[in-house]
Amino acid sequence: MTTPHDDHSKPWETQRRGLLLLLCSPAGAGKTSLSRRLVADYADLTLSISATTRNARPGEEHEREYFFVDDAEFDRLTNENLLLEWASVNNKRYGTPKAPVMDALEAGKDVLFDVDWQGARQIYAQAPTDTVRVFVLPPSWSDLSRRLHARAQDSEEVIQARLALGREEITHWSEFDYVIVDKDFDRAYAGLIHI
Repeated sequence: MTTPHDDHSKPWETQRRGLLLLLCSPAGAGKTSLSRRLVADYADLTLSISATTRNARPGEEHEREYFFVDDAEFDRLTNENLLLEWASVNNKRYGTPKAPVMDALEAGKDVLFDVDWQGARQIYAQAPTDTVRVFVLPPSWSDLSRRLHARAQDSEEVIQARLALGREEITHWSEFDYVIVDKDFDRAYAGLIHI
């Protein structure tokens, strides 16, 4: 004779719902480096891949760092409500495809976001109980400028635009659950792991 639970399932256990970990900072403050290290060290953490209308930088690949799309495709994604969040930054648009993120949450997987404050605000509005928000600050304004220049990926005009935008972005740090100052990468990373 068999009973309904002979399959060794545990009907009283519920599957853990995933978590959305949002990392935000002004450009050059360290969020992308922290994100990459966290994903490399924790195989069960999925990095959300955004769509963007900006061109790929040297070493970036389509569907690895971003989905590089043109303006028409981005318009389609926004018009059909297929993005969890989106924003315009430095005259380029960025957005997170909704379906893969929601599927991961339902499957109990954690998803890491490397987003700006606007994206973090939109994601939090749609999934407040699933979201942990972390803001990464540079140790000083001059250090942020130095980091952007050292990357040698953008023109001086773009760097100055990023710095101007960064001044405005930093004013939103109080909207976040945690703040990390990335003066020393290993120490900042240890703080992120703790969170």
